[in-house]
Amino acid sequence: MTSKHLAAATLSLLLAGLSPQAQAQTEIQWWHSMGGGLGDWVTDLSKEFNASQKDYKIVPSYKGSYDESMTAAIAAFRAGNAPHILQVFEVGTATMMASKGAIVPVGEVMKLGGAKFDANAYVPAVSGYYTAPNGQMLSMPFNSSTTVFHFNKDALKAAGVTTPPSTWPEVALAAAKLKASGHKCPFTTSWVSWTQLESFSAWHNVEYASKNNGFGGLDTRLAFNTPLHVRHIENLANMSKQGLLIYKGRGNAADATFVSGECAMMTGSSGMYANIKKNAKFASGIAPLPYYPDVAGAPQNTVIGGASLWVMAGKKTPEYKGVAAFFSFLAQPEVAAASHKRTGYLPVTKAAFELTDKSGFYKENPGTDVAVTQMIRKTTDKSRGIRLGNFVQVRTIIDEEMEQVWGGKKSAKEGLDAAVQRGNEQLERFQKANAGAAK
Repeated sequence: MTSKHLAAATLSLLLAGLSPQAQAQTEIQWWHSMGGGLGDWVTDLSKEFNASQKDYKIVPSYKGSYDESMTAAIAAFRAGNAPHILQVFEVGTATMMASKGAIVPVGEVMKLGGAKFDANAYVPAVSGYYTAPNGQMLSMPFNSSTTVFHFNKDALKAAGVTTPPSTWPEVALAAAKLKASGHKCPFTTSWVSWTQLESFSAWHNVEYASKNNGFGGLDTRLAFNTPLHVRHIENLANMSKQGLLIYKGRGNAADATFVSGECAMMTGSSGMYANIKKNAKFASGIAPLPYYPDVAGAPQNTVIGGASLWVMAGKKTPEYKGVAAFFSFLAQPEVAAASHKRTGYLPVTKAAFELTDKSGFYKENPGTDVAVTQMIRKTTDKSRGIRLGNFVQVRTIIDEEMEQVWGGKKSAKEGLDAAVQRGNEQLERFQKANAGAAK
């Protein structure tokens, strides 16, 4: 046999070895904002799904922060090359809902893919946030978190604090003891708007915004400058002046300062669990958010954070079948429970929560159930969640105004009043731009 014939025979053998499935494998692009250990989790989920079947291949791509990935996806959609799946943080929900023609509701995607889908299988506090007034679930719950109180057990013990603080006055007292024992950063917080105004409002069963926090219509307006809100921000400002609260910046900038041991207590996301477990060199704990004991009805429940998965429009049916298959995989109790245990994000289905509970995980890892119990309490119209248009801009305004307060340039009332006024301008702008959109 000549070398030419040999090459031809080898090629035909190679081609024969390729199954039709391998040749026809459909790629599904998934844009996300999970870095570090959470990025490893997303990669592992994709690999696990890809190995479980031969028809589809999930291709995850890190696209920067939540803000950045959302901006990139909108630009990509306009250019006709959007990903199939986009991870969007909770504050982008109203914007995505108003993006008519850009997204396909998750229920429709599952139907297109011939996959079973029961919205009632999801934890109500999670699914309710991503459900339209007509009862249609719009996006797939994925990494849902809530605000919790993280504390350094070793630092508190050294300062003579025997139990983690459960009220805001106790936080101030514990911070004072930590400072007296030489701690340079007794308390800090990440995501100021989310932890100190949004979750704070729901936890105390008071409105953050009118119209049931935006769920009741686009003509919602901000309401977080009540005497209770002013009292809380005033207390935090006083703690800042005394060196008990150390402001570490916007977004999740403060997270690293807790994990490193620099800051001893912080309010932040339950999704920090994976990072703390992997990198902290001290014994840590998770406690419920602090509250004011003199406020009737407190504590109520905290609000959702994290993100969900939205499916972009304009794709082919076989591609939607791949998305549906992947979503079905993510919703499997074993997969969802493993994700919850690994990350600290909430179990998104009831079955995943029950499976985690039965496994003894919560007993073996005290505090890991705090996020769940905070979220599954009975919700009210004031504590169901917050869904506003231009919410990203509203949060930026709050950051700007609160930085004026922490810096002593504005009083708590002045800062909150300004944030409400400026934030309402954003809400009015969104209302006008989406006047014809469904509520």
